[in-house]
Amino acid sequence: MENKEGVDHLVALKVMRLTKPALISPKIVTCDFKDVPGNILNNYLKDDATSVVGMETLAAGQFLLLPQSFGNIYLGETFSCYVCVHNETSQPVQSVSIKADLQTSSQRIPLSTQQHQSPVMLDIDETLGDVIHHEVKDLGTHILVCEVTYMSTYNTLASFRKFFKFEVMKPLDVKTKFYNAESDEVFLEAQVQNITSGAIVLEQVSLESSHQFAVKSLNETADGKSVFGEVTLLQPQESCQYLYCLTPKPNIASDIKLIAAAKNIGKLDIVWRSNLGEKGRLQTSQLQRMTPEYGDIRVTYDNLPSKVPVDKPFNFKCKIINASERSLDLILKLRSLQDSSLIWCGISNRKLGPLEPGNVKYIDLTAVPLNTGLHSITGISLMDLFLKRTYDYDDLASVYIY
Repeated sequence: MENKEGVDHLVALKVMRLTKPALISPKIVTCDFKDVPGNILNNYLKDDATSVVGMETLAAGQFLLLPQSFGNIYLGETFSCYVCVHNETSQPVQSVSIKADLQTSSQRIPLSTQQHQSPVMLDIDETLGDVIHHEVKDLGTHILVCEVTYMSTYNTLASFRKFFKFEVMKPLDVKTKFYNAESDEVFLEAQVQNITSGAIVLEQVSLESSHQFAVKSLNETADGKSVFGEVTLLQPQESCQYLYCLTPKPNIASDIKLIAAAKNIGKLDIVWRSNLGEKGRLQTSQLQRMTPEYGDIRVTYDNLPSKVPVDKPFNFKCKIINASERSLDLILKLRSLQDSSLIWCGISNRKLGPLEPGNVKYIDLTAVPLNTGLHSITGISLMDLFLKRTYDYDDLASVYIY
């Protein structure tokens, strides 16, 4: 083999990518026997070696087709290739060694190529080879650099290199949405789309939560089976959506400042299999949510029933948290609006007293529902005596009245 300088070398370097074969399918062209061609096309399919006997008109093959090209390489897959050096001369070649590196856009990665760490001698027509495995972790252009060193006929070291360039493409498109609930739970919706050129099976899609949250998958039924069935098969451009619920750890949930600062949710870990079970794995970067803005005061409702009968009073607790950096002196106002379906029972303009930063106060409230249907809790206001500022809290929660 000749190198760039046109020098004849004593050995030849060959590199072959190792991939799974593919099922070859017959080209189906058929018609009804009443048509003009009659059974000519069907008989042709029966004579096709790639068709399945008795199922000639189905696109199902029974033969494996070896890779005819380098093929596509996707992020998260394992790149495998066979590197070999062959002695093409009529005499032994001394001190033969192979070195391989993988050059990416950001780094040069040395790859192990020889089981024999020291140079070896190649007899006539003998081959030195090894298999390289490397998990691809970067997108973009990759260059496999193979260098062969040997002892020339002049008893001096000679060497040459070959370069193999390939592109690593993105296999999946992952989109996420966050919803911050009033209960401090965070719901994550993850959409995973197959953007490869072939079908894949999603073997695992899990969320590794950060140390601030505990995660619960909402993608299984009560008996533990996947809502997507036994196999999650995605054809090219198809997508699947997953839902997770994250609950703050007790030490985080007890401090409103820590809740507001808890932005890191975790990482999605995705494992899939493509052609003939070839495995790939991706892990997203740290997912971050937009934390809610609580303002000076955060108000939530505890022990609020989901449904109540009309004209019968119901009780619940109003949880008031000082989310500011200063002390508050609060007055609770209850307003029964004209278009409201609730009438408040109790004392309005109730003085709650001072509330220090980060502290919590619980207030018992009672309301009477007037109209049936789903209605929002409205008419609650808090006034800060220090700043003479009023905060209205409407539509924080709803209750079904029957």
